[in-house]
Amino acid sequence: MSEAIIIPRIIIERIKKEAEKLGVSIEEYIIELISQNLNPKNRAREYIEAAKELLIQSRKELEEGNIRQAAEKAWGASALAVKAYALLREGRRLSSHGELWEYSKILASEFGDWVFDAWAHANSMHTCFYEGWCTDKHVERALRVIEKLIISISERVLSGLR
Repeated sequence: MSEAIIIPRIIIERIKKEAEKLGVSIEEYIIELISQNLNPKNRAREYIEAAKELLIQSRKELEEGNIRQAAEKAWGASALAVKAYALLREGRRLSSHGELWEYSKILASEFGDWVFDAWAHANSMHTCFYEGWCTDKHVERALRVIEKLIISISERVLSGLR
């Protein structure tokens, strides 16, 4: 469930700048801030729940014709899911695009080679946000494979990686 809050413009601009410096979405930046004192297991659960919420928001943005926002939320959901898995599996905090790409190989070895395709689609959505080249059909297709990635990771995270 999403809720709207009113934040002064100066604070929003600061949040945007800080998120851009780190190369993450505003949502991801805020989630990172509020979950930093949680243990890895609880932090992983927060990440995966946020990933699922971003996936829902991505679909809403797509329905409303906001292609770039839909694409960025799809990317953010994917990145948070990968981060959740790394936190729970190894207690490792992934903090760069390079680390996320590297970790996608671990996911593929554990879930199957289809992860490479899902991860490539997720990254194309990140590019779409910045470049605006994709269409609603690109986002729809990406969401199908990204959803599979998030569901698969979610099942493992919420079961404690059993």
